[in-house]
Amino acid sequence: MESGDNTDMSKSQEKSILLSPIKLGPLEIANRFARSATHEFMAEADGLPTDRLARLFAELAEGEVGLIITGHAFVHPLGKASPGQTGVYEDRFVDALRPIPFAVHAHPPAKIFLQIAHAGRQTKPRIAGGTPVSPSAVYDPSVKLEPRELGDEEIRALISAFVAAGRRAKAAGFDGVQLHLAHGYLLSSFLSPHVNRRTDAWGGSPVNRARMALEIVRGIKAESGAGFPVIVKLNSTDFLPTGLQVEDAIDAARRLEDAGVDGIEVSGGMAESGRGSVWTGLRAEADEGYFVENAARIKAAVAVPIFGLGGNRTFAVMERFVAEGKVDLISMSRPFIREPFLVKKFREGTVTKSECISCNKCFNPRGISCAELRKAKG
Repeated sequence: MESGDNTDMSKSQEKSILLSPIKLGPLEIANRFARSATHEFMAEADGLPTDRLARLFAELAEGEVGLIITGHAFVHPLGKASPGQTGVYEDRFVDALRPIPFAVHAHPPAKIFLQIAHAGRQTKPRIAGGTPVSPSAVYDPSVKLEPRELGDEEIRALISAFVAAGRRAKAAGFDGVQLHLAHGYLLSSFLSPHVNRRTDAWGGSPVNRARMALEIVRGIKAESGAGFPVIVKLNSTDFLPTGLQVEDAIDAARRLEDAGVDGIEVSGGMAESGRGSVWTGLRAEADEGYFVENAARIKAAVAVPIFGLGGNRTFAVMERFVAEGKVDLISMSRPFIREPFLVKKFREGTVTKSECISCNKCFNPRGISCAELRKAKG
């Protein structure tokens, strides 16, 4: 490429809508790029974060990612989904988590949210320390077990656990939280008619299936303040015939907005369907953003900002998604594992597409890292 062409590309990308600010509630995000929550495998056995996590997020902040969303932090010991997962289930985690936002805020204007979650039935007793729980005792073939159905008092206790996790996140210095309502974990299971077969106040109708999530949102807003942003990661489909469909997600999105949610990241899939949210293999530009069309349908129904994800790789494609009003922000996961400075490269006009090849070998139990780069280092 000629140097003049590179300069033109740099100016064009630097002026892109992708590099313009946007607000989530009262909080301004410097650009439209979000690091989608990604399990890092970088915590101690009890969930205490290691120094590696702070370094990982600091590098993303230095790389100019506007909003960084951490991997899912479990709000209750039975909600632990994976080894090396970060916890936030006791007050002692506040001091342990504090270095993470401190490291990010050393690179303004980057912001960081703590994703809070509960595994529900998508875990195993050896990981969670007990029988996994679920809205209903529906066998999960992905983990080969039948979970225990939660009682009413247990559900109310878990709502309190999520609200307390939000309070801890704020006390630790995070700029907001994201509730994990996707991918078949507990709150996603409550929304799903396939998993939630209850006939009480927590199941049956759409409003009852959404009740737990709505009470958590209201609880966090009441305890941590209306100005503390709460966003959600929402399934738009379970990829199961009897599961949650996009029409259900639209209904849930409206209710979540009414409850005070400040933004919605739209995803899909669950372990049981065999079709999760992270699809292997590169796609043609025309097939990037494989959850964006569902996100656009949800965006048409609500006023809060919508995040679009699903194999986003090409700057021009992502720019078009936002310019056409399909989504407001772009979420990426694997590209930032390979290239933490990708947003800065986009702004400088040195690249037009991520180098990530979507091999999924980055999800390493010793800590996420790009397999191609590991191989190159020998």
